[in-house]
Amino acid sequence: MARFVALAVIAVLAGIDQIIKYFVESNIASGETIVLLDRFIQITYLENTGAAFGSFKGGRIILIIVTALIVVAGLAAILMKKIKPGFLFGCIIMVIAGGLGNLIDRICRGYVIDYLDFLFVNFAVFNFADCLVTCGAALIIAYLVRDLLQGAGKGRNDKKSIA
Repeated sequence: MARFVALAVIAVLAGIDQIIKYFVESNIASGETIVLLDRFIQITYLENTGAAFGSFKGGRIILIIVTALIVVAGLAAILMKKIKPGFLFGCIIMVIAGGLGNLIDRICRGYVIDYLDFLFVNFAVFNFADCLVTCGAALIIAYLVRDLLQGAGKGRNDKKSIA
C-alpha cells in the first residue's frame, strides 16, 4: 500500500510543479520579474537550458539521461521494496518528484522553467522541483551522516576494556 501512496505523492508533487510552471509561463514573459514582497521575493521567469546555477548549458540530452536514470532507479527501489517506508523513503520520494518535474520540462520544453528569486540572499533563480530535489538530497545526506556517526559511536561503546 505504501508503494502506491508513494507513487501518488510523486505524481501530485510533480503535478504541482508543472501547474506552477504553466502559470508562470502563461502569465509572465521570459526574463520578466514580478515583485511579490519588496526586497524579499520576486517571480523572475527564466528558461534554464542547463542544470543548477546554469551549469551544463546546452547539455540537455545528458541531463535528460542522468535525470531519467535517477528517477527510474528511485522508482525501482520503491516498487521493489528496497527501502522501508519512513524518513528515508519520504526523502527519496521528494528527489524523484523534483527530478520528474524538471525532466518533464527538459523533454517537453527543451529547458527548465525557473521562477523563485529570493532577494534577501544572493542566490540563483530556481523552482519548486529544485526545492524538492535539494531538500530531499540534503535530508538523505544528513540521515546517512547521522547513521554513520551513530554506528561509529556504537562501535566504540561495545568494546570492553582489557584493564
